[in-house]
Amino acid sequence: MHRRVVITGVGCVTPLGADLDALWQHLTAGRSGIGPLTLFDANNFPVRIAAEVRDWDLWDVGENPRQWSHCPRQTTFAIGAGLKAGRGAGLERSHIDPLRMGVYLGCGEAFADFDRFTESISRQTTDGESVGFDRTALRIFDPDAECEYEPNLPAGHLASLFDAQGPNLNCIAACVSSTQAIGEAARMIRRDDADVMLAGGSHSTIHPFGVTGFQRLSALSTRNEDPETAVRPFDRERDGFVIGEGAAVFVLEELDHARRRGADIWGEVAGYGSSQDAYRVTDTHPDGRGIATAIGRALREAELNTDQINYINAHGTGTVLNDKIETLAVKRAFGADAHRTPISSTKSMLGHATTACGAIEAAVCLLAIKHGVAPPTINYSTPDPECDLDYIPNVARELDCRHVLSNNIGFGGQNAALVLSRFDESARATALRRAA
Repeated sequence: MHRRVVITGVGCVTPLGADLDALWQHLTAGRSGIGPLTLFDANNFPVRIAAEVRDWDLWDVGENPRQWSHCPRQTTFAIGAGLKAGRGAGLERSHIDPLRMGVYLGCGEAFADFDRFTESISRQTTDGESVGFDRTALRIFDPDAECEYEPNLPAGHLASLFDAQGPNLNCIAACVSSTQAIGEAARMIRRDDADVMLAGGSHSTIHPFGVTGFQRLSALSTRNEDPETAVRPFDRERDGFVIGEGAAVFVLEELDHARRRGADIWGEVAGYGSSQDAYRVTDTHPDGRGIATAIGRALREAELNTDQINYINAHGTGTVLNDKIETLAVKRAFGADAHRTPISSTKSMLGHATTACGAIEAAVCLLAIKHGVAPPTINYSTPDPECDLDYIPNVARELDCRHVLSNNIGFGGQNAALVLSRFDESARATALRRAA
């Protein structure tokens, strides 16, 4: 039995807005969501810029933020995106078997309230001398509060909000986490483990620990004085990425199940592939073999050739090695079609949302399919001979996006790729013949 997996709901929370229309308007206009870092005092940090989610809270989805104030940012982002996706898909109005609905997210490490902890761990005299341990600091380690920082909790909360009693998982695979979550959730539906899956990811590492860690890896741009032009994917002057945050959640659904509910269909999860470089923890294999393998597997599952892919949303972090190797990987996977296939990096505007980046970029791909436009790579001004593909520089481009590819690469050697397609009813007959 061939079970097609369609997308019936999408929700997002991003530095360029928590509304899909607003996000799309900003992206196609080439606007940056990167600015001065405000979530903590970064004056003494080498990196003082980030792509923060601003002017948003859970009231946007009818939830009282106070009820979730004990949760980290990634949990509130996941709830916001998940509720929008589920409500948009009409899950609350449908009679869905709770045992046939699950959740699969890609959420990463969450940090406790750093300022609250450091200010209360010891009482200070006026001259700064510690006068002893402050037991009120133990509230940081209250078991109920502490468990909220476990990365699987956002998936648990979404399950409770939608009574999803089926499979419930969280993927931690660095920057490919939410791409893998979407791909593996689709496979759960294909093998009849579920009819509906909430899938995507959420994360925020805009925190002293997160910024320090990436800065010590020399992965971050230090263009503090000009944050909007800091991320320059594939440009010869690129010097690193900017930390972002946010979430995107999709309702994935078996096609016949969606039709019985009368659900609107955004698109189809046509293919998914993953691989491991088996090389180094922090470095991608220099010949791009792992990324190319993941792309090839996604295309095979989608039963598509490279000349049928209309647009690629690249991982495109803006680091010197990443962009060079991803370019090599696309050439390796696409051959002669590499130079004719438009590719762009929306991290140039959204920053790098770490474990959530793949889900957010998958949402961008769906919007490209819907509107027939591919967003640009902004801040592209100086071509790099080692990055010589069509990166849609600075200006969005009208494209007939029937099939799009989204790539992601993660620390530890992880690679993942998704093929998302415009829903085509005529493909149903082919699927039925294949199943027979």
